[in-house]
Amino acid sequence: MGNELDRRTYDILRLVERHGPIGSIQLVELMQLRGYDIKDRTIRLKLSELDDVGLTEKVPGKGRRLTRAGREELEQGDVRGRLEQVRAEIATLTSRVSYDPVEDAGVLVASGAFIDEDDVEAAVSLVERLDALPLGPVPVSLEESSDTEPGDYRLLAPSSITLDGVLLSHGVNANLLTAGVLEYEPTASSAESDDECVDEAVADDPVDGSTEYVAVPGSESRGGRIVRYVDVINGEGSSIDVISLLVEAGRSNVRPLLEDGDSGLLIGDDREFPINRFEEARDLTIATRDALGGVFDFRRPREDETVSNGTLAWAFGTLTYCGTGELALAALYEYGLTEDWETLYGTIERNRLGPIAAPRPAALDD
Repeated sequence: MGNELDRRTYDILRLVERHGPIGSIQLVELMQLRGYDIKDRTIRLKLSELDDVGLTEKVPGKGRRLTRAGREELEQGDVRGRLEQVRAEIATLTSRVSYDPVEDAGVLVASGAFIDEDDVEAAVSLVERLDALPLGPVPVSLEESSDTEPGDYRLLAPSSITLDGVLLSHGVNANLLTAGVLEYEPTASSAESDDECVDEAVADDPVDGSTEYVAVPGSESRGGRIVRYVDVINGEGSSIDVISLLVEAGRSNVRPLLEDGDSGLLIGDDREFPINRFEEARDLTIATRDALGGVFDFRRPREDETVSNGTLAWAFGTLTYCGTGELALAALYEYGLTEDWETLYGTIERNRLGPIAAPRPAALDD
């Protein structure tokens, strides 16, 4: 069965699994949020086909849900398609970013966590504490969840993929390479010149296999300091899916940052970009981080060598970034305040996000 279904059909099955029983109208909205240009009639026809092959079934008055065969298809079928789905979703969302960090306006990509009403006060307090760190600001939206979403409230914050969209909109094509666990120190931001010693990941620790950052000219960080990668997972174009797995595995450790001011473990991703766009990429990254928060480490190649045709052998700079969306998801999960989240919730307007005090639900003030 797996080879007979296309990526769009698997996306429909995933949404039915997560939100079912779900009606066609809500399903259309969720598919459009993920970048699909799809109509209600198309969804209804597809659901009818899935009913016929036994992957979905009707729940009177409520919509569709997966059958046992449908769940097995998602678990066992289309392994390659699942990776391609994540890559395609990242590419689609990145292309839809219109956010301008200078104007601090436009469309960006959000990560979303779903929170029960009893946990909202604690979640608000947690985000306030994150906002006070060098990682801040942490702009969020705290709204009531829709009928098709888990939890009572939905908390949105900017995903790291927003930065890739900002770069792309200015003609800088950043290529996602890896994701992993970062050792982080909440130090003051640094903005070093090419003549000063800064950090670059160039050596593997012989004891634990982690990547160390050593002093190298031509790099800088903002929002604190990334000391090293504790764990790196390769997977070109699929880093957000990896980030979700790392969050669920409890690999972050934000607690020392909040409670003792010590170093902690964050989850972030790595991308490369053409070195001939270094200054522009650097300025856009700084402006995006200053407006949307997080921490980055920005590195030049270690040397500029040329090959016989005159091109640079070291043609790419490297950018490691932990956005506030990934930070918030990891912290909320670590403190037991969310069990459901979407690292790629979708695109939203920047003006929907603000300081955590602003979107506090009115019910909490009664």
